[in-house]
Amino acid sequence: MSREWVVSRLKDHVPGRRAAPRENPRGDDDLNPEMRAEMADKPLKAAAVLVPLVDRPQGMTVLLTKRTDHLHDHAGQISFPGGRIDAADADAIAAALRETEEETGLTRDFIDLVGQLDTYVTRTGFEVTPLVGLVSPGFDLKPEAFEVAEIFEVPLAYFLDPQSRRTESRIWQGRTRFFYVYPYQHYYIWGATAGMLNNLAEVLALTAPAAAAES
Repeated sequence: MSREWVVSRLKDHVPGRRAAPRENPRGDDDLNPEMRAEMADKPLKAAAVLVPLVDRPQGMTVLLTKRTDHLHDHAGQISFPGGRIDAADADAIAAALRETEEETGLTRDFIDLVGQLDTYVTRTGFEVTPLVGLVSPGFDLKPEAFEVAEIFEVPLAYFLDPQSRRTESRIWQGRTRFFYVYPYQHYYIWGATAGMLNNLAEVLALTAPAAAAES
């Protein structure tokens, strides 16, 4: 899959023009419609993440982080680099790039922002803007020791294969909650991260040219 094809698939998803309206974002309620009523009036905290696609010679990969086990929220989970949009941040783009550098050491001079996925609303009250960036190789990583236990890459082709995605469920607060899962090697990628990866797969997989799909 070439860089040019990925950019062409994201041409209608330009950063700054893809924020989904509050009335119809993506979110944890995609598979759990009964959550919509309780999430509808919840105050939302603005956040942004980078969806980093590393342009490797052998094929694009998705860069992900594993959170440390001692964190209060989402300990040990797989996530994209990112976090809350602070008052000092000019916008979601600034927040995503800042958080990425703070968490992973990946600096913005290696990142070319090429797209923006649908806004994702979490059950915990975050309204997340996912920004897609093509990352040039040659960068050095320095995980933030308190928050990031590991940084790793997964082939982008894995997420574009419909066979890679599963739907699983757990009992949460007495109710069955459904969510997407991408199990890769010993990593268990689920929740909001899996939901945004599913959105990425939807965007990139549509009408993929045969040559691009095989490259």
